Amino acid sequence: MDTRLSPSLLAWLRCFDAAARHGSFTRAAAELCITQGAVSQQVKQLEQWLGRPLFLRTPRALLATPEGQWLAVVLRESFEAIEGTLTHMRRQEETPVATLSCSPSFAMQWLTPRMGEFFRLHPDIGLRVFGEFHRLDRTRMVQGGIEAAVRFDLGGYTDLQATEFLDEWLVPVASPAFLAAHPPMDDPARLQGDWLLHDSTAWEGASAHEEWQHWLAGVGAPLPAWGGGPQFNLSQLAISAALAGRGIAMGRAALVLDDLIAGRLVPVFARCVQSRAAYSFVTPPRPGHAMAAVGEWLLQEGRRFAAQRATVLPAPG
Repeated sequence: MDTRLSPSLLAWLRCFDAAARHGSFTRAAAELCITQGAVSQQVKQLEQWLGRPLFLRTPRALLATPEGQWLAVVLRESFEAIEGTLTHMRRQEETPVATLSCSPSFAMQWLTPRMGEFFRLHPDIGLRVFGEFHRLDRTRMVQGGIEAAVRFDLGGYTDLQATEFLDEWLVPVASPAFLAAHPPMDDPARLQGDWLLHDSTAWEGASAHEEWQHWLAGVGAPLPAWGGGPQFNLSQLAISAALAGRGIAMGRAALVLDDLIAGRLVPVFARCVQSRAAYSFVTPPRPGHAMAAVGEWLLQEGRRFAAQRATVLPAPG
């Protein structure tokens, strides 16, 4: 199969990217200034070319399949890298551009939807985001040209400055369809291992079942036989599988709150447990002006999100 990026393939990918970000052919069409039917047809041609579905089309929502979510992550990183490079090349040399490394799931679900506010507050600062989740030290940052990073982990940085801007609440989530098709979920002790969806790399060094083990211990429930529950290397892939009705994912509030508000996901048990990990802004000891502005903005957005989260989910006990 010829996989070169022909003009037709690029057009299909651009339509798919917009549809995946918006969860809607109609909103994607508005962004691209074409008709809804044209977006739908372009995505359908991409699916036929790949030989696999990328979306689950329901009357209420457009949900990416696990393969579609994987492609969406790769495309968003690629398009953002291209767009960031073009933006940087068009800027005057004296205009600061901040380069931020961030985990792909957090970048897609939490950071990028809020970046418009950053640009409104700081129109004179460019911001480029790269999807990465490896642990950092000062040598690695210098060698990789990384000015700053957002990391979800346990902290403990010795030669870098790490400022926590948002803690995380864990809550099991599933689609309404999954819950309707299974026995009432009234006791965590009755969870079956093959229902559970896992982010096998919650952070570098975490065990494959870290978040489920921590939540179950927090609510005083026994560990199930883990069985054949699927494992993913990105939290967003596990969430995508939950949206598709494949099982119960351990949701991080920062990544699932919008889906909970919209009703696409439902808390399986009304009990949150605070994660051992948190989101930190990681920089060298003396970040530049542009990155200092990013750090201040993250602190403000973290406080705003925490207030919204408290209106939707019960606080950890």
